[in-house]
Amino acid sequence: MGLLSEGSPLSWEETKALAQHVREHGIEQFINLYARLKDRQGDVLKWGDEVEYIIVRFDDEKKETQVSLRARELLATLNEKEHADPTGVKSLWRPEYGAYMIEGTPGKPYGGLLAHFNVVEANMRYRRIEVAELLPPGEHVMSITNFPRLGAENFTYPPAKPTPEDESCAARSLYFPDEAIYPGHPRFKTLTRNIRQRRGEKVSIDLPVFRDKNTVIPVEGSLPTKPDHVHMDAMGFGMGCCCLQLTFQACNITEARTLYDQLTPMCPIMLALTAASPAYRGYLTDVDCRWNVISASVDCRTKEERGEVPLKNDRFRIYKSRYDSIDSYLSPAGEKYNDVPLVLDEKLYNRLREGNIDHLLAQHIAHLFIRDSVSLFSEKVHQNDEQDTDHFENIQSTNWQTMRFKPPPPNSPIGWRVEFRPCEAQLTDFENAAIVCFVVLLTRVILSYHLDFLIPISKVDENMQTSQKRGAVLTEKFWFRKNITGIPVAQTNNINANQANSENGTHDNESDMTDNNGIDDEYELMTIDQIINGKGHFPGLVPLINSYLGSMDVDADTHCTIQQYLRLIQKRASGELMTTASWIRKEVVGHEEYKQDSVVSEKICYDLLKKAKDIQEGIRPCPELLGTNINSKTADNIPPAIEKHLTKKC
Repeated sequence: MGLLSEGSPLSWEETKALAQHVREHGIEQFINLYARLKDRQGDVLKWGDEVEYIIVRFDDEKKETQVSLRARELLATLNEKEHADPTGVKSLWRPEYGAYMIEGTPGKPYGGLLAHFNVVEANMRYRRIEVAELLPPGEHVMSITNFPRLGAENFTYPPAKPTPEDESCAARSLYFPDEAIYPGHPRFKTLTRNIRQRRGEKVSIDLPVFRDKNTVIPVEGSLPTKPDHVHMDAMGFGMGCCCLQLTFQACNITEARTLYDQLTPMCPIMLALTAASPAYRGYLTDVDCRWNVISASVDCRTKEERGEVPLKNDRFRIYKSRYDSIDSYLSPAGEKYNDVPLVLDEKLYNRLREGNIDHLLAQHIAHLFIRDSVSLFSEKVHQNDEQDTDHFENIQSTNWQTMRFKPPPPNSPIGWRVEFRPCEAQLTDFENAAIVCFVVLLTRVILSYHLDFLIPISKVDENMQTSQKRGAVLTEKFWFRKNITGIPVAQTNNINANQANSENGTHDNESDMTDNNGIDDEYELMTIDQIINGKGHFPGLVPLINSYLGSMDVDADTHCTIQQYLRLIQKRASGELMTTASWIRKEVVGHEEYKQDSVVSEKICYDLLKKAKDIQEGIRPCPELLGTNINSKTADNIPPAIEKHLTKKC
C-alpha cells in the first residue's frame, strides 16, 4: 500500500493548501538523496514477495460466507514476534486497505542463490499456517484476489451497513461500509475521504456485466448511462483486492533502470497469465482482472483533469488515474520507445535538471509529481530536506503503477530497487511460488543474456487493456518484441526440419533487427503461449530460462522444484491449465443454483470459496488449475542457434 507515516491526518482542505509545499520539498529531497546515492555500487541481488490475504468466514448452517473484519487484532498478535526479535522472524506482517486483509512477506529477503527457490513455497505455507492458527473455527486465510460478493448485502462479519448520507463517513458508499476499511491506521480512511473530496464526487467503477441468457438489464445499481455495467462507488472495491508483488534490489542504479524498463512489457503478460478476479459485487463480469477496478477506485482526477470540461482551476489534463501502467522508460535504451506524450510539471523538471538529474529520470519524477498529496500528517509538514524523504515518498508511494522505481531509503543498507506489481493472487502457495520464481528467473536471464523486451509504451498500454479481457490468455494476442536476444533472426529459422518448410519465407521479420527497418518492424502480435513457450523464430521465455539454468550448477532438488514451477507457467500459457479466473467462471456457471443470470448468489459464493479453501489446503485435487502430474520434466530444448550464443555464464 505504500508509506505508512504516523501522526495526525490533516483535512483535505489543509492537505490541498500544502500540495505545492509537498511537491517542492519532495523534489529537493529526491535531489539530495540522488546526489548521495547515485554512485552506489556493489549491492547484491536480493528479492522478496508480498502476498495479500483475505480472512473469510464460513457460516456452515446458513451456507453463507463473509469477509471477517479481524485484521487489526490478527496483526497485533502477528507483529509480537517481530517486535521481540526483528532479525529472527520468518515472516513480516503489515496492514492493507481492508479490515479483512493482511499482507505477509518473508522475514528476510532472498538472495542470489538458486537454492533459495526451494524455500519460497515453504515460507508462503508457513505464513498461511501462522495466520490460520489464530483464527476461530469457521474462519480461514485465503489468497484470493477478490471476494466475489464484496459490496453485496451481508458481505462483512460482524455485519456492517453502508451509510452514504452520513457526512462523517470516509467512503459514503452505497455498498461498502467504512467498517470494512482497516481501522488501525488513519491513512486508509484519510485516503478514501481525500480522494473523494479531491475528485469532487465519489469514484465510479463500472464493469461490463457477463451477459448470460437471463441476465437482467439494467443491472441493479447501474448508472443510467451504463445499464449493462456493474457499478461500484468506493475505493474499497479496488484497494480491497489482493495481489502478488515482487521487489528486486539491483547492484546499482543503472541495473535498476534496466530492470524497470525490461520488466514493463511483461506486466500485461503476467496480468493475463495470473487473471483471478471475474466477479464483483455479486455479479460475473466480462473482465478477468482487477487492474482497471483499482485504477478507477483511486481516480482522484477532477472533471477538468479528466478532460470532461475545459481547464480552468486545475493545472493539467491528466490522461490516467494515479493507479495505472507506467508512462515512460528510464534507461537510455528505452528512450526511443517513449512514444506517449508525457504530462509533467515543467518547473519541477527544470529544478531536477538543475540538480544534475538526467532527462529520463527527471521527466519520470516530474510526471509523478503532477499529482497532489492525498494524505498528509501534521507532524510531517516541516522536514529536513537533507535527511528526510517523507515528502518525496508521499507522492511516490501514491503513484501506484505497474512498476515502481525505488531509491534507497536514507541511512539504510538497502540499495536501488524495482517493484513488479501487476500479478493477481492465486489460490495455492504452489501457484504463487511458481509465479514469483518465474519472474525472478526472468530477471536473471534478462541481465545475463542482455535480453531486450522493449516496445513502445503505447503498445504496452494497449496490452494492459487486452490482458483484462475475459479469457485473454487464450483468445487474445499481445504486442511483443520479435527479436529479444539480439541474434539475427535468420539463425533461428531452422529450429527443426519439420518446422523449416513452413517457417521459411512466411514472416516479415526474418532479418537481423540491427538492420533497423524502423521501430514498427521490431514487434508483432503474439499469443501468450508463443511468448512463454516459443514459436518458429521466437525462442520463448521458458526455454531461455532453461538455457540459463543449463549453464549454472543447479542441485537436483532445486532443479526439480524450478521445473515444476516452469511447467505450471507453460501449461497455463498453452491452455492446458486454467487461469484462476476461468476456473471461478466455470464453478459459478456450473453451479446447480446458477440461473444463467450473471448473479453470484450467497450459496454459489459459499460453495465456490469452500472448494477454493479445500484446494489451497491440499484437501481437494484440482487438475484444471494444478494438473494431475506436475513433474520435473524439462521444457523442450532451446534452438541450437540461440543455445550457442547464450550458454556463457553471467
